[in-house]
Amino acid sequence: LIKRDDAQARDAEADDMLDTPPPRGTARTRAAATKRAPTGAAAKAGKRTATPARKADARWRTRALALDGARDAPYPPGFKPQLTDHRATAPDGDGWLHEIKWDGYRLLAEVNDGVVALRSRGGLNWTDDFPEVVQAIAALPVRDVRLDGELVVLDAQGRSDFTALQKVIDGTAKQPLRYVVFDMPGIAGVDISRSALLQRKALLKELIGPGPGTLAYSDHVLDHGPAVFAASGEAGFEGIISKRVDAPYVNARSPAWIKIKHESTDEFLIVGYTDPKGARSGFGSLLMATPDKGGLRYVGRVGTGFDDALLGALTRQLKPLAVADAGVDLPAHVPFKARSVHWVKPVLVAEVAFRGWAKEGLLRQASFKRLREDKSAGDLGAAGQATEKAKGMNKTTRKAKADAQAAGDAPDGVSISHPERVVFAKTKITKGEVADYYRQMARWVLPEVAARPLSVLRCPDGVDKPCFFQKHHGTGLGEAVRAIPLEQKSGREDYLYIEDVAGLLQLVQMNTLELHPWGATVADPEHPDRLVFDLDPGDGVSWAQVKAAARDVRDRLLDTGLQSFVRLSGGKGVHVVVPLQPKADWAQAKDFCEAFAQAMAEHAPDRYVATMSKAKRTGVIFIDWLRNARGATSVSSWSLRARPGAGVAVPLRWEELGRITAADAFPMAKALQRAQRLKQDPWDGIDAVKQVLPGA
Repeated sequence: LIKRDDAQARDAEADDMLDTPPPRGTARTRAAATKRAPTGAAAKAGKRTATPARKADARWRTRALALDGARDAPYPPGFKPQLTDHRATAPDGDGWLHEIKWDGYRLLAEVNDGVVALRSRGGLNWTDDFPEVVQAIAALPVRDVRLDGELVVLDAQGRSDFTALQKVIDGTAKQPLRYVVFDMPGIAGVDISRSALLQRKALLKELIGPGPGTLAYSDHVLDHGPAVFAASGEAGFEGIISKRVDAPYVNARSPAWIKIKHESTDEFLIVGYTDPKGARSGFGSLLMATPDKGGLRYVGRVGTGFDDALLGALTRQLKPLAVADAGVDLPAHVPFKARSVHWVKPVLVAEVAFRGWAKEGLLRQASFKRLREDKSAGDLGAAGQATEKAKGMNKTTRKAKADAQAAGDAPDGVSISHPERVVFAKTKITKGEVADYYRQMARWVLPEVAARPLSVLRCPDGVDKPCFFQKHHGTGLGEAVRAIPLEQKSGREDYLYIEDVAGLLQLVQMNTLELHPWGATVADPEHPDRLVFDLDPGDGVSWAQVKAAARDVRDRLLDTGLQSFVRLSGGKGVHVVVPLQPKADWAQAKDFCEAFAQAMAEHAPDRYVATMSKAKRTGVIFIDWLRNARGATSVSSWSLRARPGAGVAVPLRWEELGRITAADAFPMAKALQRAQRLKQDPWDGIDAVKQVLPGA
């Protein structure tokens, strides 16, 4: 791919990214198709190794504990894989490594006290299906390890061949399997998931060792991302995976791992098929659809990419799924009649390659790649790609997605325990009613919080008992609550964020009442796209004075060339929110906000103060500019407030502010009524504002 010393392109094969060449001519017989059973306990599902405990475990333990960030505790069994974001271009610059994107099945392996267990990405037990992989892992010189990799079959040129892999699995071909391992979050009772990826891979490479075999180490190239990507295409590979060299291993989708592919592919539901023509058997083409606004939207036909064996196999899978009624509406311009289609239940997920979208919203030059047996229909609504969503999804599209999810397009599937528990004693509002509020308000809430690092206020015993803020990701929050590793003074730490209704409700299930997002996205956490001035009135300040102060801030911002929007805090004050193009960094943003607040305080010291000192705030309004530092947050629009009256932070149009009677004028029920009556977002156009900080 790329020489490590001079970054010049050279001829390459997949084995150049492996530590050892693939074995040739290994006999293999499969008598049955792959089983699909749920994973049980490791001791029941796994295969015990024949190798006795070795002193080598102590050596690996010592090596692991020497890594930065290592923890003297086993990495949890049953772990979930780290998932990639998708981008069109490879990252350029230092701090990235680049691996071949292998086209196979994701395979997680664990050894617990000598018991080997294999699991699919979705948690299916594959231990009995690949005995040669179990045997190879059992031969490793350690009795406790967690491995993440891809199960592949390599062609004669050393490229992974998914079709060949499927034939090996279903027993119609004999070729050697390879388990290409690219990460190791735990070894010898030590959790190294927080250690830098480069350190984990160095230890992994040493563990697997040289020599041909079923296990292979997935090597990498440092830096030169665009050149690596270009060379991978010339060598005939599907693409690359780019990873931050210092990234921890997280059990979620992360922008620290990026997938870059040479052709556009996506996953769609098969909703029907047409009859074959001429000598073709099985079917003519597959009809594809995608979840959209509570139902399914037709996206086109796929008629290429099949051989005779695949046509037969797919036909056998489709016929038992036959239904009488169409699952989608066909556009008027399609060149066939709906009555000529054999409709099926939309449960099979297909990966399709295509050359973009036609103006009618249909796939161009679509070709079948494979059936994604490891995915279900629900995955199409739940899959998240945080980086691209945050960059490419504006407020309108996020709201449309939330509408679809709330309507059942991607059912949240979140059960709320103890829904009868009273959370707001004064108003008798229960946990179940809080969940219903956020479920109904998702179309308004998600555009403000999705794909942003979050702090949440959790109140396990209601608002009258102690509540606590949480910003770090942790176990038990739910799989739709995602993690993003961010650099802090203490090192890299996993912050939480959400992408969809399921994530929102899983936070509510964990007794979250308030949502406090960063003023930046997970795609670009170092450059704010929102500033907030929180006007906090001291004792003796009237509500009329607070409203006048908000207009004063608005006008002074306009003098600097910045447009702003207004929000009731749901407590005592008002927020003035400034949208930005993410150009300035946090230091520049903080300096601007501090100088702005100080100037207002100096101009009108009888009205404003720019310091947190309680002693100086009586009779004046604190212009809180401190919300605009890296890691600081402010409450989101439409978030509940953990106060006795169950107030809500409600966005307004500036012309509405005059008739509002208090900062907490909208308790939960009234806020819901307001949202249901709104014909237009009060902050309509906020994402279209193109402005930058003066001097940025």
